[in-house]
Amino acid sequence: MLDRITGMQIFARSAATGSLSAAARQLDLSPAMAAKHVDALEQRLGVKLLHRSTRKLTLTEAGQQYLDACLKLLPELEEVEASIASQRVLAQGLLRLNTPLSFGVKYIAPLLKEFNRLHPLVTVDLGLNDRVVDLLEEGWDLTIRVGKLKDTGLVARKLADAEMIVCAAPEYWASHGSPATWADLSAHNCLSFTLSNISRPAEWRFGKNAEHSVKIQGSLRTNNGDALVAAAISGLGVLYEPAFIVADGIRRGDLVPLRLDVESAELGGIHILRSANRAPPAKVRVMIDFLLSAFGANSPWLLK
Repeated sequence: MLDRITGMQIFARSAATGSLSAAARQLDLSPAMAAKHVDALEQRLGVKLLHRSTRKLTLTEAGQQYLDACLKLLPELEEVEASIASQRVLAQGLLRLNTPLSFGVKYIAPLLKEFNRLHPLVTVDLGLNDRVVDLLEEGWDLTIRVGKLKDTGLVARKLADAEMIVCAAPEYWASHGSPATWADLSAHNCLSFTLSNISRPAEWRFGKNAEHSVKIQGSLRTNNGDALVAAAISGLGVLYEPAFIVADGIRRGDLVPLRLDVESAELGGIHILRSANRAPPAKVRVMIDFLLSAFGANSPWLLK
């Protein structure tokens, strides 16, 4: 099927030069192919656009009307195409980035001043929630996910590791004693994150492959990590949360980490995901590169 836009370009240039052959040369086409495009336009419209002779071309009345439309539409189309193409090279426009609530507030928002300095033409729409969003259906350019990834067809880059840590306030350990083994946690008030696959409200998992599980109970469960930290700092109970959630509290001495007789379950890391577009726009590429450089070995929640 012949391209309608190319046909419009050939027709407009033919009208300007008075020659179908000249228009063909300007567009690097053969005269025969140029003629096919114009014929296709006339067949589609059901009218004659050009009177063609061996000496010159003249416009019909319908051809003049169509030329007026082409001269209006083609520059607008070229401007749009140039604008879209420039986004592959120049980082600009609205970038929609979705992150888990606590992670976004603690670690993404403080970076945006520097990102804006580097890329002033990009406006960031930062979405904060702990549910798994549908990147394509909900219109996000990028999303950050914590934990092991499922095969979603998205392109993922690992930003950083994030180990799981058992901790509680100093006064809680002083009042209730420190468990010596992972199984001893069943006797403690365990505060749970309802969206986790590792620190579930009724069961916490340990071991590299989450092969050890202990039944737990507690007086608080919630879908927000910061609420759990606040409750734990008050002395309410024990946390089993990712390092990026509890690191600040541990550094201040508000929370004391505990090493048990088995290692924590492997969380799966923190990843940034985009659609499988082969050539993502520059605004997406620069944000991925920026976050990769900001985390990794320099992750601010590392306690070692």
